[in-house]
Amino acid sequence: MPITLHSSRCLITGYGRIGKVLARMLKGMGAYVCVEARKYADLAMIDSIGCEAVSLGELPLCVGSFDAIFNTVPAMLFDRDLLGRIDRKTLIIDLASKPGGVDFEAAKEMGIRVIWALSLPGKIAPVTSGAIIKDTIMNIMNEILMSED
Repeated sequence: MPITLHSSRCLITGYGRIGKVLARMLKGMGAYVCVEARKYADLAMIDSIGCEAVSLGELPLCVGSFDAIFNTVPAMLFDRDLLGRIDRKTLIIDLASKPGGVDFEAAKEMGIRVIWALSLPGKIAPVTSGAIIKDTIMNIMNEILMSED
């Protein structure tokens, strides 16, 4: 991007594991952060951390006002219609697993820059990613064993 994340307007779609961490990181970098979520509890949590909360139904009304959009939802959110509402200077980074959440062909036709950062942790930091996966598997196994007692 020709601008820094500091003072930029960022949208995160999805408030799962990645969305939660990303919202705090972007906020810490000085970005204005808006987060889309479906659950009312998540919308309240988003407000409580100092970000703007937006529901899925509100996306078409606000999606055109961001410098960067980070998608974490692995379902088609950014179809041709929603992409048509996005400023051509906006960068979309799709962090979702397959099939992703962006109509990549439509975005290309419209001149919208999209980066599909599929499997980013494993590509960038495989040792750390492996350790996190191992810890997660061990925690799941411990939870199963404790529930059987």
